[in-house]
Amino acid sequence: MNNLDKIKLFSLANSLTEFQLDKIEKEYDLDLGRNPKVVLQKKEYYLQFDSEFRKEAKAMAEHYEVFYCLEKSIRRLISDLMKEKYGDNWWEDNVKEAIKTNVEANIKRDEDSGFTIRSEEKIDYTTFGELSQIVIGNWDAFEILFKRGQRSFQRIMTNLNQLRGPIAHCSPFAEDEIVRLELTVKDWFRLME
Repeated sequence: MNNLDKIKLFSLANSLTEFQLDKIEKEYDLDLGRNPKVVLQKKEYYLQFDSEFRKEAKAMAEHYEVFYCLEKSIRRLISDLMKEKYGDNWWEDNVKEAIKTNVEANIKRDEDSGFTIRSEEKIDYTTFGELSQIVIGNWDAFEILFKRGQRSFQRIMTNLNQLRGPIAHCSPFAEDEIVRLELTVKDWFRLME
């Protein structure tokens, strides 16, 4: 085998290996670190913002990410359990009229804005407090999951709602609130043990 054949064989083996690694990363939602991270360039106007705000934003980004994942998972959990217990019409049949009215107003506001609609799911238009009301109002769908009871569930949801405020309204967390967020997220997962 000459050198050119060796190079071709090496290149082919490398391509097959890369292909298999791509499949594994996709199948298991992994990042094996084979591809350099693409660093998004900040828009030219970004540097015009006060450096203190940029530092706060960077520090708060981690907490936003945690809360985003938590809130999305809570919404999905509520939808899944309601659908499992009450069927496809759970929203129409098992959600209080006041919540449905507020959600319709939020949807209408989205439609009238001319921006992209945030979701096709009505539950995504509820407030965090309304999520708690849906669970408490349909406790029989959730009591098997939240074995510590309604009071524990309400306390944790109230704490999460309080912690959500600074994240949603672009205020930095005090060091105590960072600890409180970490503990409350742990409490949320402990609630389901």
